Amino acid sequence: MLIQSVFAAAREVFSPALRRIVWKSIGLTVALLVLVWLGLTKLFDIFLNNHDLSATYPIIDSFAFFLAGFGLFIALIYLLPAISAIVAGYFLDDVAEVVERKNYPADSPGQPLPFGKALFYGLRFAGLSLLVNLVALLLFFIPGINIGVFFIANAYLLGREYFELAAGRFWPAEDVTRLRAEHRGTVLAAGAVVAALLLVPVVNLITPIFGAALMVHLHKKLTQNPAERMPLRRDNHASIEKA
Repeated sequence: MLIQSVFAAAREVFSPALRRIVWKSIGLTVALLVLVWLGLTKLFDIFLNNHDLSATYPIIDSFAFFLAGFGLFIALIYLLPAISAIVAGYFLDDVAEVVERKNYPADSPGQPLPFGKALFYGLRFAGLSLLVNLVALLLFFIPGINIGVFFIANAYLLGREYFELAAGRFWPAEDVTRLRAEHRGTVLAAGAVVAALLLVPVVNLITPIFGAALMVHLHKKLTQNPAERMPLRRDNHASIEKA
């Protein structure tokens, strides 16, 4: 099931139907990375200017600039999951519509999340990811632990949040949580695939689109049993409750 979803998502990312969305996603990801890079560089420059090392310790000053360049690059790697979260939240409905229409035409289409809820999910996802990866960044100089913490933490977060975004197009929040809990192992494994992709330079730029497509396919496959074949639309759910 998971392997089928992974290969289906990989084919989807490079399909003509998603090509325009992929390029837009890469453009937004690069733009956000550049903005973060400029912001971090500016902060470091302010720090050096407030602590004038060049006059007394020119060697330390030069080493600080070299370390800053390497340090900022590492910081961007740890910030990439949070940036990916923002991009994924922005493009998920576009990706889901294409995947659902192309691969599941007989099923009822999902409903895009309301803008406020989509924004909340995206910011929550980014905030959690930023917090977890800042903790992981503190462990960067501990060999054997740094990569492990980064991978496990992001496998959990990416699996949970991407799945909730995809399933949220069909189910009320409490049912999304139930589905994720029932299939926690599969969702975590899918998150691990996305987290592994984040570790591959350049290829990690397509993570938001790949992750979105993967979870759309996975959600569909997980809800194909008779008890869950017809996901509850939010509007149908609300009308049932009112009745």
